Amino acid sequence: MSTLTVIDHPLVKHKLTILRDVATPFPTFRRVLRETTWLLAYETTRHLRVESGTVETPLEEMTAHSLPNPAPCLISILRAGNGLVDGLMDVMPEAAVGHLGLVRNPKTLLPEEYYCKLPSEIEKRQVILADPMLATGGSTIAAIDRLREKGVRNLVFLSLLAAPEGVEALQSAHPDVPIFTGALDRELNEKGYILPGLGDAGDRIYGTE
Repeated sequence: MSTLTVIDHPLVKHKLTILRDVATPFPTFRRVLRETTWLLAYETTRHLRVESGTVETPLEEMTAHSLPNPAPCLISILRAGNGLVDGLMDVMPEAAVGHLGLVRNPKTLLPEEYYCKLPSEIEKRQVILADPMLATGGSTIAAIDRLREKGVRNLVFLSLLAAPEGVEALQSAHPDVPIFTGALDRELNEKGYILPGLGDAGDRIYGTE
């Protein structure tokens, strides 16, 4: 699992405990997810390139560094990915944002695209793809396939939780894509949910069932 980084931080562990708790109400879940994303963003954005320039401080001119143009891009796998992207936008407001909608076909069990809206010059941007749960890996692989079709090469994936099965599937399909996650859980159940997990992230973000 050389491309996998588990962001092992005390505050991430603490906040994941709140998110896992079945008694946590959805307004609290939403807030804590956003706070957790701020912490995960530190390691996830470490790969970003910067460009040198000059800035005038109150005392002198100096060489400084800024994000390049076009700005990095955050891609949400709808709908739960919005929970991570909202937090990422807080720490990186310069970033453009795109959305990919994928749904599992009930007959083939394969992901199918129902929505795609991406920023211009996506092929030139540094991209962070976000989805709270890396379970089977099917949706993530399909999303990366789509981004590759658009010319994206500089890409990392961020999840809140991951299952070993999903990590293995993603690494097999896209071995060059770094994976960042808050925790590597035990396994998937027969329905494809992560154990111990935290349930359906989208439902818990938006208060739906």
